[in-house]
Amino acid sequence: MAEIFKAYDIRGIYPADINGEIAEKIGRAYIEFTGAKKVVVGRDMRPHSLELFEGLARGMTAQGADVIDLGLSSTPQSYFANGTLKADGSVMITASHNPGEWNGFKLCKAQAVPISGATGIMDIKRIAESGAWKKDCVPGKISTYDIKKEYAAFLRSFSKVDRKLKVVVDYANSMGLYEIAGVTDLFDIVPMYDELDGTFPNHEANPLKTDTLDAIRAKVKETGADFGAAFDGDADRCGFIDNNGDIIPMDLFTALIAQDILSAGPATILYDLRSSRAVPECIEANGGKAIRCRVGHAFIKNQMRENNAVFAGELSGHYYFKQNFTAESQGLAMIMLANLICKTGKKVSDLVAPLRKYFSSGEINSKVAEVAPVLDAIRSRYADGNMFELDGVSVEFSDWWFNVRASNTEPLLRLIVEADSLELMESKKDELLGIIRG
Repeated sequence: MAEIFKAYDIRGIYPADINGEIAEKIGRAYIEFTGAKKVVVGRDMRPHSLELFEGLARGMTAQGADVIDLGLSSTPQSYFANGTLKADGSVMITASHNPGEWNGFKLCKAQAVPISGATGIMDIKRIAESGAWKKDCVPGKISTYDIKKEYAAFLRSFSKVDRKLKVVVDYANSMGLYEIAGVTDLFDIVPMYDELDGTFPNHEANPLKTDTLDAIRAKVKETGADFGAAFDGDADRCGFIDNNGDIIPMDLFTALIAQDILSAGPATILYDLRSSRAVPECIEANGGKAIRCRVGHAFIKNQMRENNAVFAGELSGHYYFKQNFTAESQGLAMIMLANLICKTGKKVSDLVAPLRKYFSSGEINSKVAEVAPVLDAIRSRYADGNMFELDGVSVEFSDWWFNVRASNTEPLLRLIVEADSLELMESKKDELLGIIRG
């Protein structure tokens, strides 16, 4: 059981690693750890998600908690339900973008505050493995609740669209179908892969893998759509395509959304420290306060609360909104892009063009025998720059910068370099990879 407890969630292969019996133990351990009396539980469309719900709910109710069954839902809907229903916590049953044989749990406390490896997942692991939960509790009850209409009303309250934009939506046979079900009438939707199927028959539900976007890029060009949106498995991430069929880099998409948000007045916005310098520049040019954040949803959500930020964007395609209990809402991200198009009268490609001003390597992974000596060598070599260690080692110079950080789960170092010119970026990338890879 130990290997399924990760840095940000619980995840494994069904039924060998995770099944109804293990789910029951996790349900008991979750209640023992949190003390929750009312828990919201949603699930994705994987064939085994229902079995995991039944096991999880059996364990939770045995420990005296009441379970509110959302049924099928997107992960953002589960966060919304957590806060809206004033629950003591929530669990989303999903393995996100992983292939169909995977499944797992995303855990939260009240107000959709995430439980991560550092804030409780390892405690839940210990309790689940040892069976150290209270015995002879008065059993709780299971009830059902349909959150879809309330979530749709929440999304619609942000819409300022004055015309129906044509949008190609790649649902990836997944929970994006639920994420935007209540607002599709605001758009002229061209659907792709719009039947729920937890075996993912068309492609992996992972917009970070750019080859999964080939079909939607072609469809946007074929139909003359205003933009495209490609959801991941549980719809807490989304990749966006401009009107020319080009991928909008996820950091630059953060800057687009910031423009719509800041049109209402000054606000604090967080950006992933791996983002292009164009992102904080855009935020500040539009009257916002830009603050770097480290990688990982648990860290970002905490930092948003600490800084009273209204929005944060992550390079992986997570977009976080204060209004959704400081959690993701890809439906809201889609609406805010539409707002910006309608307000400016510009095509998406024209909105993105001014942000494409620097040259980035993208994130490059390198296997290393030992992380610490490599980071020490980098610190020494680039000591003349502006160095900070919010997440790994970042160093800024006048015309280029880089970040190198360790993976949470593998013996990898992840490098990203950005510069004012392509030549400088390539030169510095090669220089750093020479240090990292020896």
